[in-house]
Amino acid sequence: MPPTPSPVAHTVAGAFVAGAVLRLDAAARSRVLAACGVSPQALASPGARVDAAAFGRLWLAVARELDDEFFGLDSWRMKVGSFALLCRALLSHQTIGGALREARRGFAVFLDDLRVELTVDGARARLVLHNRIAAPAARRFADEALLVMLHGLLCWLAGRRVPMRAAHFAWPRPPHAAEHRRMFCPTLRFDAPLTALEFDAGVLAARPAATAATLREFLRDAPLSVFLKQVGGAQWAQRLRARLRRGGDWPNVETVAAEWGVSVATLRRRLAAEGTGWQPAVNELRRDLALRLLDDGRHSVEAVAMHLGYGDARSLQRAFGKWTGVAPGALRRR
Repeated sequence: MPPTPSPVAHTVAGAFVAGAVLRLDAAARSRVLAACGVSPQALASPGARVDAAAFGRLWLAVARELDDEFFGLDSWRMKVGSFALLCRALLSHQTIGGALREARRGFAVFLDDLRVELTVDGARARLVLHNRIAAPAARRFADEALLVMLHGLLCWLAGRRVPMRAAHFAWPRPPHAAEHRRMFCPTLRFDAPLTALEFDAGVLAARPAATAATLREFLRDAPLSVFLKQVGGAQWAQRLRARLRRGGDWPNVETVAAEWGVSVATLRRRLAAEGTGWQPAVNELRRDLALRLLDDGRHSVEAVAMHLGYGDARSLQRAFGKWTGVAPGALRRR
């Protein structure tokens, strides 16, 4: 009987797990990882991936452990409940720009080492971070976490995924840089003077779509509603994931383009606009499904290989080694 993973099989880079638990002591780290079903290997292997739902549980568990929704990265604590309080304050604004400026002031109350600046230059708006955290790993993850929160808020306020024109990072390109393309946009710049997100300034004048009802849904699903806001916007990549997950075959690009009534060039162009491509999208889904199925522990490597369209277990083992740096059997639950 073929494996039957749950409908959602998104994963996040293990680097985010390492950042999330950075301020925990060894005992608390082990306790949180075990409670959330996250393997310690996610901290050790450069290519490790973690199920998105498990990362969501980890985010909440670290917040409870530290009473800090910002992972203990700032010299001040962003106490549990702060993010929800901030979101409620944004509902009173008549424009998205006004709400974003309120969010900037809110983060200034909760955080001391980071400051958010909203600037407008013609058609471009920028959310700029000023970060004085000294330790490089903590500084980088603080930037990543705050950008995720800000982008998540922006998308919730707009009632849709707001595309980013560019993302700038004030640190060297990390090994998980491909994750930033998927999360923010294809146009990335590292070693920039300041970390910032650029988007269409016209968004700021729009009336917010956010309501008390959408806030309840947004907070109910947090932090996944914040961290995975990019999923809703990558429509062609999501459609491709759904088509490939249907089972029975792993079609080629020509077959799928014909099914959807578009040319191969159009399909490739639309995937590229979402920061991916045909083969990267296929490989990403295979990787995510392989991680989910092997971690489940009920399926052999051979069965997973066949389900993912590989001719034999050895082909999956080679691919899995490139993705994670370890053999498939190392991640199976015993």
